[in-house]
Amino acid sequence: MLASCVEADDMTDERQQDTRSRLTSSRRRLLAAATLAPIAAGVPARAHALSAGPTNHALVAPVMTKLTDWADVGRSLGRPGDMKRFMYHTGLPRRDLKVYSRGILIDPALALGTHVSFVRYADHSTLLMGDAVVTERELQHFCDVLQQHGIMQTAIHKHLLAHEPDVWWVHLHAHGHDPVAVARGLRAAFDCTGTPPAQPATPARPVDLDTAAIDAAMGVKGSADGKIYKSVYVRRETVADGHMALPPGLGATTSVNFQPLGGGRAALSGDLVMIAGEVQPALTALRRGGVELVEVHHHNLTDEPRLFFVHYWAVGNAVRLAKAVRRAVNVTNVVPMPGGSG
Repeated sequence: MLASCVEADDMTDERQQDTRSRLTSSRRRLLAAATLAPIAAGVPARAHALSAGPTNHALVAPVMTKLTDWADVGRSLGRPGDMKRFMYHTGLPRRDLKVYSRGILIDPALALGTHVSFVRYADHSTLLMGDAVVTERELQHFCDVLQQHGIMQTAIHKHLLAHEPDVWWVHLHAHGHDPVAVARGLRAAFDCTGTPPAQPATPARPVDLDTAAIDAAMGVKGSADGKIYKSVYVRRETVADGHMALPPGLGATTSVNFQPLGGGRAALSGDLVMIAGEVQPALTALRRGGVELVEVHHHNLTDEPRLFFVHYWAVGNAVRLAKAVRRAVNVTNVVPMPGGSG
């Protein structure tokens, strides 16, 4: 009997030690994620997370780079890029397409903006994320070429209602140690479409909308992209793709885009980024504001927390629409994009 009691005590001690070990390991992972959050996310210290965010593994942090660090990638892609904080970004709007939705000619900056971003990480790897606009005739061959070069498609969906010609949006993903090879693969895929070369940036001109009133309604300072006015937000919590911490603005943004139609009216297109518990309140708020729902979907395969996106559409008074969308934005855990919407 005494031997049995001793064995039981030993087993209890082992269980207690195992429990303490697991708790210590969990605390370390939580501290690692908390340490990365202000560095990788760049959000205000007052921000709090409504969802738990990634806590079950240590995250690799993005590192700052310079434009010159991406010279070989730019040459291989065949199109110039620019720096957006941690990201080397190249925009490729489909200016070659004349797309109509509900009888409105869509400005490329409103909803036809192919873009790709590269981010360098502390483990010397590189992550690519992007979103490509392709016609239905281009779609299958475009995907074939991407697959030949090891570039994944993580989502294929629509951003617009009842539009002509038929256009699809393909989200792109690659992670490895040879960003130049990824850039070559992207170029081969884009060369199979009508995607035009990037144009040099032009000075921003005043947008034909009451942008001060839109800013007040949205609670964020917007920016002009040609004729389009944009308001952008990012998730408060650290978002991970696998074991990589994503910088703000990469794969987890809420975007509200206004295309002037004259007389203070605008066509509104964009998407809200949400966790599961925010989806229904956001959809309800959009519909109560008279905003049409286009699609709900994922953009990534291994994001944490799991993110959903709703694309929407509306036409009407721009300030009224801004107030309607703001009510939907307010039920999600986002803050204005650090450094503005540009």
